[in-house]
Amino acid sequence: MLWGFLEGLLGHTCPGCGGKLDAPLLCSTCRQGLKAFAAGEMVYLGLYGRVGGMVRALKYGRRFGLAPLLAEPLAEAVLAQGWGLSGVTAIPTLLPRLVVRGYNPPELLGRILAARLGLPYLRVLRRARYTPSQPTRGRARRRLPEDLFVPVLRVEGSWLLVDDVLTSGATFFRAKEALLKAGANRVYGVFLAVRDPGALGPYR
Repeated sequence: MLWGFLEGLLGHTCPGCGGKLDAPLLCSTCRQGLKAFAAGEMVYLGLYGRVGGMVRALKYGRRFGLAPLLAEPLAEAVLAQGWGLSGVTAIPTLLPRLVVRGYNPPELLGRILAARLGLPYLRVLRRARYTPSQPTRGRARRRLPEDLFVPVLRVEGSWLLVDDVLTSGATFFRAKEALLKAGANRVYGVFLAVRDPGALGPYR
């Protein structure tokens, strides 16, 4: 098929397992293995060691077509929780990063999730400060400013907050605080990957 020829020509392999693609974007085995998990007030696709390749392909490889595939099991898991959500938003990025990359992966995923869930998607938060990426630092070393995110809209009800990777929980915690300040009475999280399983519990 044409897609197979083109992806082969580009040197693409399956971002899930690194093997040969027998279907567009993600091999049939990895497609069948997609399943989301729930932990308290969070839903995630898997630990980074298992799904990190798919995250990197979406985040850095510009393989946008992966987003609907990955959103499907996440949406199913969210619906199963019965959270009674009012809307969906995502962790925002700074404008320079958005200009360089051309898109914000959490927002791309959030918009698809909102459509699957039949909910509105709104840009409720703005990122007010730059912080360096700290993907491998433990929770004890991540101290982010309280005003990292600021609300730009008023909301109400329960909201779904989307990010691509949960590392220490610090970024999500600051965004959750800002979303509560915006008027949400409860905030739930959705992630593609989790680096530190300990961050799935209440963050301190």
